[in-house]
Amino acid sequence: MNFKHLHYFWVTAKAGGIMRAGEQLHTTPQTLSGQIKLLEDWLGHKLFRKSGRNLELTDDGRVALGYADQIFTLGAELEAAVRETRGGQRVLDFRVGVADSVAKSVAYRLLEPALAVAEPVRLICSEGKFPDLLAQLALHRLDLVIADEPMSRRMSVKAFNHPLGSTAMSFFAAPQLKALLKGDFPQCLNGMPMLIQGAAASVRQQLEGWLTQHQIQPRIIGEFDDGALMTAFGREGRGVFMAPTVLEAETVAQFGVEVIGRTDELVEEFFAVSIERRITHPCVVAITDAARAQLFTA
Repeated sequence: MNFKHLHYFWVTAKAGGIMRAGEQLHTTPQTLSGQIKLLEDWLGHKLFRKSGRNLELTDDGRVALGYADQIFTLGAELEAAVRETRGGQRVLDFRVGVADSVAKSVAYRLLEPALAVAEPVRLICSEGKFPDLLAQLALHRLDLVIADEPMSRRMSVKAFNHPLGSTAMSFFAAPQLKALLKGDFPQCLNGMPMLIQGAAASVRQQLEGWLTQHQIQPRIIGEFDDGALMTAFGREGRGVFMAPTVLEAETVAQFGVEVIGRTDELVEEFFAVSIERRITHPCVVAITDAARAQLFTA
């Protein structure tokens, strides 16, 4: 395969058209079209079809784009792996997967110490479903996965759980909504609009049991896999929402909401999952040490 032809196809697919791709590649549309035509002839399938004045991918084109994404992503990783700084010091690539159920603020505070290690670090962070990230870890495409649950023993992945810490949960409301609450916490939640985490979040099942135990029936008006989006709705007074107590001061200051109560009956735990039983990677050491000594000590 001529990878120059594949690269032209890849850039064109990403750019959404021959003209824009030609500008990025500093080549003429005629040359670009000719190179893509040679790739199509070599593969024996059309990769694009015309849709009005635009190009759209065929089914074969979508398959080819998926493989091209992997090929050129690996190429970039290869370049980074052997790249050195001007001073001759190697840059340490640190690839981390963050489960999408982990709050972004928590993820930042967990990962930030990795950038303070002695050697230069390039943080490569991706987000996804926990099982998908574990699969990437098993293929050594990730150095670490951060999640709000431990890896199950039933998973056929040779990796190890490293507990980082846990936090109780706090409940927040915008001032205009808090003014409507009646009674003490948690009974004041009864009948009130509430925004809750999606089913994938580890604390979701705890919350449902907790509400039943205290005989509280809020009006669930939204479920969110994205904690940032849930908080945005909560900031506008659309409902009471819950967030880790470790982020309480930050949540109040950033979003202008108020704490209406907190409970240690609801606990969110965080884990680092790595292929190392005994942690040696300097970035993972920094993350685990900082989490245990500072972030979750309160």
